[in-house]
Formats: sequence, structure tokens, C-alpha cells
Amino acid sequence: MIRFGLLLVLPAVLLTQALAQDDAARGQAIVERLCAGCHAVGADGDSPLDAAPPFRILGQRFAITDLEEALAEGIVTAHPDMPEFVFEPDDVGAIIAYLESVQVP
Repeated sequence: MIRFGLLLVLPAVLLTQALAQDDAARGQAIVERLCAGCHAVGADGDSPLDAAPPFRILGQRFAITDLEEALAEGIVTAHPDMPEFVFEPDDVGAIIAYLESVQVP
């Protein structure tokens, strides 16, 4: 009975992991296209704009999931050069998945 249960659960776990990887890859494509002009969006490197924090350290400032609402409703910053972006819910999830994947402790 336990083996049967594992056979049912394992595909769901694998599918969930695959979807999370797909989301992170899609999120990476979004931030590379829209954000990399100012921010370091990967696991290393400097931001092209000194005032723009690298995405990999955002988790040191606040919980990455706290960005969900701002991404959906429009990020507004005190920085006048940053454009306002508003993302669809699926894109928000993908961006959050990618940001979580590149955080450094």
C-alpha cells in the first residue's frame, strides 16, 4: 500500500519541480529583457548602474515574496530613472521563482 502511495505522489512531485524550473527560466528571460540594463540579474557580476542593487541580494533586504504585490500593481521607487513595470500574475510567479533561485545568503 505504501509503495502504491509513493507511485502516486512521485509523479506529482516531479511535475511540480519541473514547473518550478520552467517558471524560473521564464522569470529569468523576463528580468534579462527588462531589468538587466540597470541591475545585475544573475548569480554574479556588477549592476551596470551603480545605484541599482544586484537581484541576488534583494533577499538580504526583505523577503522575495514581499515583491509579489509590487510586481502585480506596479513597482514605484524613489529612483526617478526606474520605469514602472506592471506584470501579469503568471509573470509575477515566474519572476519570484527566478529571484528566489539566485539569492545569496
